[in-house]
Amino acid sequence: MAEPASLKVSVWRGDAFQRYEVPAGTNQTVLDVVTHIQREIDPSLAYRFACRVGMCGSCAMTVNGRARWTCRTHVKRVVGEDGALELRPLANLPVIRDLAADLTPFFEKWQRARGTFQPKDAAEGAVPEDFAVVPPASKARREADAGIECIGCGVCYASCDVVAWNSDYLGPAAMNRAWTLVNDVRDGGRAERLDAVAGDAGCHSCHSTQSCTERCPKNLDPSSAIAGLKRTLFWDTLLGRR
Repeated sequence: MAEPASLKVSVWRGDAFQRYEVPAGTNQTVLDVVTHIQREIDPSLAYRFACRVGMCGSCAMTVNGRARWTCRTHVKRVVGEDGALELRPLANLPVIRDLAADLTPFFEKWQRARGTFQPKDAAEGAVPEDFAVVPPASKARREADAGIECIGCGVCYASCDVVAWNSDYLGPAAMNRAWTLVNDVRDGGRAERLDAVAGDAGCHSCHSTQSCTERCPKNLDPSSAIAGLKRTLFWDTLLGRR
């Protein structure tokens, strides 16, 4: 497929799209395009980024209808011969300005899902006197490791159909974090955490459409984590453990 000489970029500016023409470049990322607009064409454009190497996730936006890290998305992967590129802020979140979404509700739901590690041997979050050793090959360690690489970029949250129509729903990232801690044998907050994800806004509201898993830039599987929470709640209730 022939590559376009220039890109026709439509950028959401709060109440309408504004259109820009940007020179196409070799190995150009979507973040390069946004930065070119802000530095060379329109300094008033607001957006967010930090590391540019796929470590922080702060540059996530909606690119041609799909939430992505813009620093790791090459333009040639998402545009056709017409060079059309449409950029919006992440969905399911308030917008601060232009392409910058407010992640406050996203992290508030981590708190609601009890996403903070609570050591068994140290009350109220204090640091234990000794390190707990969990063998890397153990089942407990593998279960806990499965979702621990989440960096909280919000791509799964913006891709979640349930969050889109139920703003109270905890969302994939918060419950992936809860599942990681439920499987952490060092953690002492299991019962409270399961209570937190058992309500109407918790895991039972998930429809398993798996958009979160399909789009996670870290290749994590929040959908399986949510299914794990459902199974654990079922067996704990059936066996009278809660």
